[in-house]
Amino acid sequence: MRRRHFLGSAAALAALGATALKPVVAQNGKRVRIVVVGAGAAGLNMASRLSRGLDNAQVILVDARKEHVFQPGLTLVGAGLWAGGKVVDENARYVPSGVEWVQQAVAEFNPEANTIVTADGKSIQYDYMVVATGLKLDFAAIEGMDASLVGQKGIGCVYVGPQAAEATARAIDTFIETGGTGLFGRPPTEMKCAGAPLKMTFITDDKARIKGRREAINVVYNAHNKTVFSVVPVDARVKAMFGERDVNVNYDHVLTGIDADRKAARYKTPDGEVWQDYDFIHVIPPMCAPDAVRNSSLPWQSGVFAADAWVEADKASLRHPRFPNVFAVGDIAGVPRGKTAASVKWQVPVVVDHIVADIAGKASTAAYNGYTSCPMITRYGKAMLIEFDYDGKLTPSFPFIDPLEELWVSWLIDEKALLGTYRAMLFGRA
Repeated sequence: MRRRHFLGSAAALAALGATALKPVVAQNGKRVRIVVVGAGAAGLNMASRLSRGLDNAQVILVDARKEHVFQPGLTLVGAGLWAGGKVVDENARYVPSGVEWVQQAVAEFNPEANTIVTADGKSIQYDYMVVATGLKLDFAAIEGMDASLVGQKGIGCVYVGPQAAEATARAIDTFIETGGTGLFGRPPTEMKCAGAPLKMTFITDDKARIKGRREAINVVYNAHNKTVFSVVPVDARVKAMFGERDVNVNYDHVLTGIDADRKAARYKTPDGEVWQDYDFIHVIPPMCAPDAVRNSSLPWQSGVFAADAWVEADKASLRHPRFPNVFAVGDIAGVPRGKTAASVKWQVPVVVDHIVADIAGKASTAAYNGYTSCPMITRYGKAMLIEFDYDGKLTPSFPFIDPLEELWVSWLIDEKALLGTYRAMLFGRA
């Protein structure tokens, strides 16, 4: 396929999960108050769509964060391709006129009383609430580890933010120059962008090859269970690629501690604790719900999502089964898939449809199928565009793109097209 043909195709947005916005209006004239907690990708998209889709609603956005980070771009910063500033924007740019922005963090959720309490003690009542808080990076769960260590003593982590991603890129360069052993892996918890640990492994391998230093480094991927990716065909493909590229894999290795001075990492394994020395380690901490969510009655009370306090939600409607006027979108939602920006594009219209239908006294049949997209960088200039649903079924948007092939066009989507589409999504336009 010719590059100009692809670039001229309007279908390109389909691979990113773009959906058309169809404004809808409540039919019974009832004025309702809708509180959206969180001004990340999910919250801003939700506020934009609700404000345009309802005539008789007061939409209140609650979040103290003024800076907005394009998180899918952090791996590109970690690869040394983007400057950290490229992924930073201002939330104020995306808050629609007519939406009240309460610039405070939420301290308490009281769904029994249909209220939240902000950090400054203000109580806000709602008719509907959308929880879009994002998640918490739980570095404290790894003994000896702290976010402040990123960029020091051979430790990297792109998840912390733009500056940490830049520091990670420098740490990778130093590791390649000096040689030694690099450790990669992921936590045992649910996590945002589960492809990122693999991306950072592939990026390090390829950068070393480009610099003629691959023989100087030993690349080790410590998998938390017996797979490297939860989708079966992707897991098989990545394992094969690791074999071809001399990436050593250890299974059932869960990172539990770091001795930064000794440059050693401790792992829990079925045979007991083991220590591995490293010259570079990419640390991805366990992830869980923010404290305000955990300390409320919103999380799952039992099951696989209870321990990390993800918000209980029906996986199709994203509605809370115990508090039917509460919905969860984005990273905080306790559903089997969906902790990516691409998932948010599919989740938000479903929740909007259900809220609008409720207000109008109707029932919505809109359903989220678990769509998740992961443009997985496998080398500089190549990526695999992996899209899948709740069932782990590959759901490619482009019939001419094999999701398990390393292609320049999949790289193009990640490196060139995704940021613009993402920002359109924040405005509720994609």
